Amino acid sequence: MVMKTFSARRSSAELVAPSRPTPRDTKILSDLDDFPNHHEYTPVLFFFRVSGDDHPPPPPPDRKWATTVFRTALAEALVYFYPMAGRLRMLPSGKLAVDCTEEGVVLVAAEADLRLADLGEPLLPPFPCVGELVCHNNIVGDIRVVLGKPLVFLQVTEFKCGGFAIGLDMNHCIADGFGLTLFVKAIADLARGEPRPLALPVWERHLLMARAPPSVAAAYPAYKPLIDGGASSGDDDVMLSTPLDTMVTRHFLFGRREMAALRRHLPAHLSRRCTDFELIAAVLWRGRTAALLYAAHRQVCLYFPSNARGRRMRRRHGVHIPEGYYGNALAYTIVHASAGELCGGTLGHTVELVCEAKLRITEEYVRSTVDLLASLRQRGRALVFDGVFVVSDATRLVGELDFGRGGEWVGAGLAQPMRATFLVRCRDADGEDAVAASMLLPPPAMDKFAEDIAQVLLITSRL
Repeated sequence: MVMKTFSARRSSAELVAPSRPTPRDTKILSDLDDFPNHHEYTPVLFFFRVSGDDHPPPPPPDRKWATTVFRTALAEALVYFYPMAGRLRMLPSGKLAVDCTEEGVVLVAAEADLRLADLGEPLLPPFPCVGELVCHNNIVGDIRVVLGKPLVFLQVTEFKCGGFAIGLDMNHCIADGFGLTLFVKAIADLARGEPRPLALPVWERHLLMARAPPSVAAAYPAYKPLIDGGASSGDDDVMLSTPLDTMVTRHFLFGRREMAALRRHLPAHLSRRCTDFELIAAVLWRGRTAALLYAAHRQVCLYFPSNARGRRMRRRHGVHIPEGYYGNALAYTIVHASAGELCGGTLGHTVELVCEAKLRITEEYVRSTVDLLASLRQRGRALVFDGVFVVSDATRLVGELDFGRGGEWVGAGLAQPMRATFLVRCRDADGEDAVAASMLLPPPAMDKFAEDIAQVLLITSRL
């Protein structure tokens, strides 16, 4: 039986500074970092359990791991990620910079008198009582205010079984999801006893600064609908006009059987070619568009980020961002179609649109995107997500994380409803790897969406 309510016993919030002196300087953020759409804190949760014969026994009832081992590792990690211990300010030019002041990040240690299994087995989003597992709102404050406050808020909650949850609110200007994960992995390495993080961070925000002179030609056609907003359609987007607290969130599971069912809708050559993410994104975009009853002529967009770091992006797309770069380094793919084209066409056609759009990601496209976003910021403009479905693949953010106490990762997800959809790794009722996709919709649209997804899958018992 899933525990629906519980209260965590929280310690007082404390500021954890780097364990050793670090450079006291000012670092300019990149033009991707300080774009207005990134001016917010994103709350995420990671769950770990202790199990198996090779693992140490659960800690004693007076659980103190969070205030000893984890705190020490966090302070040491901040030596390497020392800008995260600083504070953001806005320069006269309008650019954001981080003053590396060694003031520290916020840590709250908490205990919950229940087992991790009481939250559900398998542990699937939406997680019960997520507000008990992240720092309280009166500590974090307004998530849209990013200046002059800690860049990271952490709460470590220990369960009586020895499992634990890490809740983070991280300033999106300082790091993207991959950067956040790099930071958490560094804490895990140091908690495990490593002398330093196995993957060292890289600042180098100059790599994603706008060029002089700028050139927006490669990116502008894809971004034009997000710059113009819904002005050209003449219709209000119900997703923007409906208050967030009146909508409902559901999570849809895509495991081995669901993916096999989806691929049966595709021609053989396309089934072999497309990734699981491309297929799931296409299914969700098509179903969401139909559920929202957009007019057939209305233009809709699918908008999703890809990690621009590392050898894979360098080999496939010519983008050169180092693996340890922890700032915002995302290449955004934007797919355009009319609602009628999506809903009246086949699933295979939608998948083709997604696959073809990804091929347009080149180094020039990424550089052009940076130039375009910097130009918009300088003019005080932000992207308008009218008719736009944002989906983010977070399935690769958390791999094997070993904090030195035999912990096994068992779940992750967002700690609050969001209009964007996130795909996270999980395990289904059979203990097999699966993907959970969040979806936020008005109640009538959610009913239709769930029916359409069940129809496509032809498996109703798993939704």
